[in-house]
Amino acid sequence: MLWEHLSALPVAVTNEPVAVTNEPVAVTNEPMAVTNEPMAAMNLPIPGETLMATFDDWSARSTLIPVRPADAPESTEELHVAMWDIGTGPAVTYLHGFPSCSLDWFETIGRIGEGHRAIAVDFLGFGASDKPLDYPFSIHGVADTVEAAWRHAGVTSTILAAHDYGASVCQELLARHEDGSLDVDVTGVLWCNGGIYPDLHRPTDGQKMLVDPEHGAAIAQAVDEKSFRGGVLVTWGTRRRATDEELHEMWLSMDRLGGVGRMNELLHYMADRRVHAERWIGAMETSSLPMRFVWGDLDPVSGAHMIERVEERVGDNAVVNRMTDIGHWPPLEAPDEVAAALQELLDTSAG
Repeated sequence: MLWEHLSALPVAVTNEPVAVTNEPVAVTNEPMAVTNEPMAAMNLPIPGETLMATFDDWSARSTLIPVRPADAPESTEELHVAMWDIGTGPAVTYLHGFPSCSLDWFETIGRIGEGHRAIAVDFLGFGASDKPLDYPFSIHGVADTVEAAWRHAGVTSTILAAHDYGASVCQELLARHEDGSLDVDVTGVLWCNGGIYPDLHRPTDGQKMLVDPEHGAAIAQAVDEKSFRGGVLVTWGTRRRATDEELHEMWLSMDRLGGVGRMNELLHYMADRRVHAERWIGAMETSSLPMRFVWGDLDPVSGAHMIERVEERVGDNAVVNRMTDIGHWPPLEAPDEVAAALQELLDTSAG
């Protein structure tokens, strides 16, 4: 059973915002502790409530695996990404967004419950994974690391669940699947808000400043927790308030090993999307795989204006759920709807 393997994380279920101190947060270069011990049971959340785990607790249950993306320079030392392999049954691979980590999917994983295998990866530069200096981050490289995680875990078939940055990773993996170069069989795709049509992507003012070639690096170095939180909040919906705690944990995940100071480099995906638009859009629009789009209309970056084109172009294999009170973060803002859509895909792949 899935929950015999899920970590006994100290979690709190709350609908109330949690106070966060204004004291500076210490950043360490010490490696995160990892464990391969079996994960014990935990209580499932009640629909409508927020199930929270800390970044440190979540990270401590990961396994670090060595990776070497195909586009890594020869001089690059060995890199490691954090991955989670939870439960048994049909696999779902969770692909997270920017500027966060796989912890975003914690509530969704909890709501699906037993009967599926959760595979999650923190991409290079994010969360509990390595954050190499002077490294040419790319979506193709991230897709390579996801494939490495599958090989490590012996995954041969999976559903893909993607959000934001992870949606671009998903498009590349789907393109590999469609051209026959992917060793793993993809059986379905869940899409949450992301720039799947790059010409419609509307970056926030903060993102525009970070990608400025002259000043972006200095701006990234100047980002503190208050400005980080503000950048997330401008993309949040109206169904519920973002809690101080979840914003703080997101900050901690990005700030580990100085990652906040390299956010300008991690926004490479905006350019990657434009370069590979034809390949990625083509794979998404022509695939016959069952798909679910769980989308927040209020997202100013990739909201109603993005999903309207999806509705115009996707085939009968896709089901769209537009939520008028949700912003950019369906895995956090609407985990019930996200989990329900994934359960439909699991049922479809089983049947």
